[in-house]
Amino acid sequence: MNKTDRMLAIVIELQRKGVLRAEDLADKFETSVRTIYRDVQALSEMGVPVAGAPGVGYSLMEGYFLPPVSFTTEEAVALLIGADFVQLRLDAEYGTKSRRAQEKMEAILPESVREETERIRSVIRLLNERGTNTRGQEKETFEQLRLAILRKRSVRFRYTKNVPDSDGNCHSERTVDPYGLVFSRGVWMLVAFCGLRHDIRHFRLSRMSEMTMLEDLFQVAPGFNLQEHRSLDDRNVTVRLLVEPAIVERVQESDNFYMETFEPGDEGWLATFRVRRVEDLLQWTLGWGAAVRVLEPESLRERMREEIKNMLERY
Repeated sequence: MNKTDRMLAIVIELQRKGVLRAEDLADKFETSVRTIYRDVQALSEMGVPVAGAPGVGYSLMEGYFLPPVSFTTEEAVALLIGADFVQLRLDAEYGTKSRRAQEKMEAILPESVREETERIRSVIRLLNERGTNTRGQEKETFEQLRLAILRKRSVRFRYTKNVPDSDGNCHSERTVDPYGLVFSRGVWMLVAFCGLRHDIRHFRLSRMSEMTMLEDLFQVAPGFNLQEHRSLDDRNVTVRLLVEPAIVERVQESDNFYMETFEPGDEGWLATFRVRRVEDLLQWTLGWGAAVRVLEPESLRERMREEIKNMLERY
């Protein structure tokens, strides 16, 4: 970072944080304390009212602001979340640029807009580097849930699981208190307190339908923090498949949610998955035909044989 950029960044940091020591600024911008002293002196000579108090730090005189940029709350949220996506989806250089852009935006937003923007961003969380576009019914569901979260209103919806319960039913009606939305491995998930299970559960937006926002208000469970929340990983079944080289690229592009590793081997590529039950991968594995072979567990091999037998009987 050159001197001009650093001096502007110092003003932005002081506007954002209020009071900062020279040591804090030196750590932030990875330079020496003496360089910070010189930069602050240069700012003062340029007419920027930086006040310094021994043992306290630097601050901007009350009433001093950088030239304002007028954003609505919705515009600010869109830009800040867009910067979050850049940090996740592009390389490290663009990640650094997007973080700086976020800091500059936060510094120039009016306090009321900044507080509302932070409130909205606190209920949306982005994870890892995989991603697909949200579209169609899922986009409508997202909008309904976002409003319900901000208004602290319970919702009711019909939920479809990919694997039936012990009674053979894949569908259920759920009434939940929506806490937040999480984007992980290309999938939007709702984190909510489920009235049916009496616990916090995760729901895929793509499996929701017939969404209704209720009049009932709710309070988030004491101590819950979306940014720190970690779901219980109950995927205890390991599956290993051998993939023929001819379809390696197609398997990679399929971006299977359960895939842990995908590595070349002597006879082909070895794909390792973690699932809750073997049925989670049954249809996906069958779809590749003879180009994919199940190495383990034996229970999945048996289910494959049963399904192939049933198919042969139909044809």
